[in-house]
Amino acid sequence: MFDGPDRGGPAGRDAYYHLGSGRRRRGRGGSRHGAGTSAKGQVVGSSGERMIIVMKSDAATEQIAAVAEHLEGLGATARVSTGSVRTVIGVVGDLDGVRSVAWDVLPGVERVMSVTGPLRFVSREAQHDGTVIEVGGLRIGGGTLTVIAGPCAVEDRDQLLEAGKAVKAAGAHILRGDAYKPRTSPYAFQGLGKEGLELLAEAREVLGMPFVAEVIDPRDVGLVSSYADIVRIGSRNMANFPLLQEVGRQQKPVQLKRGFTSTIDEWLNAAEYIYNEGNHQIILVERGIRTFETAARNTLDITAVPIAQSLSHLPVFVDPSHASGKRSLVPPLTRAAVAVGADGIMVDVHPHPESALVDGSQALEPAEFSELMEDVRRLAEAVGRELA
Repeated sequence: MFDGPDRGGPAGRDAYYHLGSGRRRRGRGGSRHGAGTSAKGQVVGSSGERMIIVMKSDAATEQIAAVAEHLEGLGATARVSTGSVRTVIGVVGDLDGVRSVAWDVLPGVERVMSVTGPLRFVSREAQHDGTVIEVGGLRIGGGTLTVIAGPCAVEDRDQLLEAGKAVKAAGAHILRGDAYKPRTSPYAFQGLGKEGLELLAEAREVLGMPFVAEVIDPRDVGLVSSYADIVRIGSRNMANFPLLQEVGRQQKPVQLKRGFTSTIDEWLNAAEYIYNEGNHQIILVERGIRTFETAARNTLDITAVPIAQSLSHLPVFVDPSHASGKRSLVPPLTRAAVAVGADGIMVDVHPHPESALVDGSQALEPAEFSELMEDVRRLAEAVGRELA
């Protein structure tokens, strides 16, 4: 299991070889991309092969630095990504000399692997076992099914607590509710900002539920992550690379929604941006894509779940509410998500959808959500998933 970045150790993000920073050092040949590296900074050998060195969970900073030093001596460059559980080193440059070294006998090295696909860290090649993320005593991934539910946006204290009590009673594990809302119209409700985060923190204390909240501006990452248990990157910001890098530098788990015009490959590469900065606790969320069909808000790409799970070790969730935009479609899409093997679902629930300031048409009423959870339990058991 790879967890989030460790910023408190002696190495720090900007220490030797820029541990966890994802910054690139100049190769011996003088190229700003590093020896044997493409203009996009891909780790390439003479045959297009990439290599990753996985350090042991108890590897000392000195051992990590020694491996990086050895790589530099061979004319390669070490790209070090440090998490709270372990460190992985991507090797940049000509791998011919690097391959001749028995890296796995060096102190602190757990294993060495070659990666032939375009993804360096989030692929199944890099890590065969699925990532398990712990949040508030819950295990996300690893065969569990996690349910996130709550209002799309925090409107006031009473609305949030009423929704939170209802979803917890029905069996939800994590509360959703956003303090910052990117909207199509600049005149629509944009969220309560810091006040909304404070209300969510109060709800966590009252309900005993961790919560996830969206961040839309790199300047707000520190603020949102200081309150939220999980930080979310929304669909509109999946390709906001400065934001991806900034959330990769903080310690809280990150939900990464697929862009509504993005391919699965683009989605996974966005996760690479986060992972490369040192945060290894990433949850992928399929939330529907824009197609020529207009009968629903988006088209839920249910095939993306098993495809993403086959390509990546990261947990994959489904958001049936934003995928459909219609309350009547949320239950069947939720059932489809559980049946196809999603690691979790995220559902909009509002105590009074008719008066909701955001996306009331897709929000379930508490009684509807409670009924849906009965179906979820039965389906989870049928497909071998254990509720978190």
